[in-house]
Parts: sequence; structure tokens; C-alpha cells
Amino acid sequence: MRTKIYIAFILGFIGFVTSFGAHIVTVNLPTYAKGVGIGLAMIGVLIAIYDLAEIVSKPIFGAIADRQGMKRTMIVGIVVFIFASLLYLIVPPTLLLLVRFLQGVGAAALSAVSLALVATYFKGNRGRAYGIYNAIKGAGYVISPMVGGYLVFKSNFSSIFIASAAVGILALIFALFLPKIKNSGRETLDDDDDFSFKAFIKVFRDPTLFPWYLVIVINMFFVGILFGFLPVYVSSLGYTPLQSGLIISVVALSYLLIQPIAGMLADKKNPVTLIKIGLIMSALSVIFIPFTHGISLIFLSILAGIGVGTVWTNSDTLMSTLAKEGKLGETMGIAGSFKEFGDMVGPLLIGLLSQAFGLTSGFLICGGLGLLSILFIQKIKN
Repeated sequence: MRTKIYIAFILGFIGFVTSFGAHIVTVNLPTYAKGVGIGLAMIGVLIAIYDLAEIVSKPIFGAIADRQGMKRTMIVGIVVFIFASLLYLIVPPTLLLLVRFLQGVGAAALSAVSLALVATYFKGNRGRAYGIYNAIKGAGYVISPMVGGYLVFKSNFSSIFIASAAVGILALIFALFLPKIKNSGRETLDDDDDFSFKAFIKVFRDPTLFPWYLVIVINMFFVGILFGFLPVYVSSLGYTPLQSGLIISVVALSYLLIQPIAGMLADKKNPVTLIKIGLIMSALSVIFIPFTHGISLIFLSILAGIGVGTVWTNSDTLMSTLAKEGKLGETMGIAGSFKEFGDMVGPLLIGLLSQAFGLTSGFLICGGLGLLSILFIQKIKN
């Protein structure tokens, strides 16, 4: 099994493509908005369209993978992502919405299938393989804001799409070295990002799971705000794209580093209690962010990152505990879809609110909605 570990690194880097591609653009949308002349609501749409493309495309690529094979489907997704990234260099800047949608379509295939392939390739040391995969994929959230901010600061907005395409090309080369798969049928596509519309509808009739799916939506709602509109606020303070990228990277780093700690605490404490604490931290941070700058802004950004990371890990732990026997894959799969939904709704809502009432009001209202969710959780029977 040791000779196969390199496969986990390859699949992790392929997963890295989607996290890198999503946030290297998101962090620099304030620069794009100034150049093209769009408002805050449109920034929210540009962030959400990537997630919408993934939600719509994942079931389609799942069906294609059944018939054409997972490795082939994943490679097609990488090619689509590369094409979409390079497309921005030849189309008018006003067509960024189309480019982002196509990037999301490609990301849907490579992210959904790459994680499923970990289970396909690894039988004995799957846990270790998933650890490597998630660590490499998660690095995209930390690296992309810094790289994107630096490129825009030194060059221009278009340069981040060249970087996205370059990462995609490197992933494509690595993917070609993956071993052939003898059986890549649907039974192996047990991915936490996979999505069944029939199963999704059933969730609304499950009083045990549905409230916690809503908690996942709220947490990802905060993630979308932090990665999408914290850069907008930072830009309004007059910070450079490089400084903005560094601040978002701090959020991402705190969000990633807290998860192993939150996981250990979940084994010793009640996950519900930790989820409440995490939501309170995130909500209060979002409320106070528009009144801060400098060190206090960085502190609140770190606090928000710790909050969403704590909720992320503990909600996954809780969902796996509540899942019915034989339904773990389905339960976690739907949770993944709710994550995408929350990540999409957050930027849309704060964008519309900020456009109508101002950026400060957008942060206040969204943070307040998060606090209200705590009252909702209090009514859930643990």
C-alpha cells in the first residue's frame, strides 16, 4: 500500500485546483468591480455562480462517470476548467459571469470524482489517503488569496486566470499518471459532494437531520461572506490587493488549523455545544468586522475562521453519528450539497443587502441572522 501513497498526492492536487480556482478570483473581485463598474450585488452573483454551476453539474457528471469511467470524467473536468480560465483572456471582461460558470462546471467534475477515486484506489489505508487529499486540497484556500493578491498587485486581474490555467495544466499532467481502474461503477462514487435529488427531497421530511443541515447552510453562509465580502470591506479601507489576500489567507489558515483541534474536542465534548460556540464566534465577528481595521480586523478575521472551522468539523461529526445504518454515504453526500448551497446564498444575500443599504448594514444583518440560528438550535432535541 505504501507504493500507492503518491496517488493520494495526485488526487489531492487535483482537488486543489477547484479550491485555488474559486478563491483566487473571489478575493480580487473588488479590483474587477472598480475596473468594470459593477455594484456589490453583482459581486455576490459572480461569487455564487461558481457554486451554482457545481450544484447543477455534479449530478450530471456523476451519471457520466457511471458510463464513461471516473478517471476519464475527471480529466474532462480539468480540461473544461483550463479552457474556461484561458477564455477570460480572449473575451470582453464583462463576460466574467460566463467564465466563472464554466470554471464551476469543470470544478464540479474534478472535485466530485477526485474524492471518490480516493475510495476506489485505497482499500487498506484509506484514512491516511483521505488525510493527505484533504490537506492538499485545503491548501488552496490558504495559498490562492496570497498568490492572487500578489499577481493583481504586480500585474493585472487577468493574470489570475493564467495562474488558474497553469495549475489546471499541471493537474492534467499528473492525472495522466493515475493507474487504470478496473471497475468504476456508481457503487464507488460515494463522495460527500455527490448529490441525489430524490434523497435531497427526503431530507425535508426527516426531523432529526434537517435542522442540522440548516446549521451547515448557515455556517457555509458565513464562509461565503468571509471569503467573498471581507475582501470588499478591506478594499474599501484602501488596502492593496496583496494586503487583502494576506488577510483572507489568515482567515483560511485559522479555519484549517482549528479543524483537527475541533475534531479532538468533538470526541470528548458534546458536538452540539461546540457548534453553538462556533456559530456565536462567527456571527459576532461578522457583526463587528465593519467597525474595525488594522490589528482588530485581523483578530476578528481569525476568530471568524476559528468559528466556521469548529462548526464544519463538529457538524460533520454530528451528522455521521445521526446517520441511519447503511445511509452514511447518502447523509454526508446531502450535507455536501447543503454546504454548496450555503456558500452560494451567503454572497448573494450580503451583496443584495449591501447594494440596498450599504456594506455595514449587510454585515450587521447577516451576522444577526447567524445569531438567530442559535435560538433555533436551542429548540432541537440533542
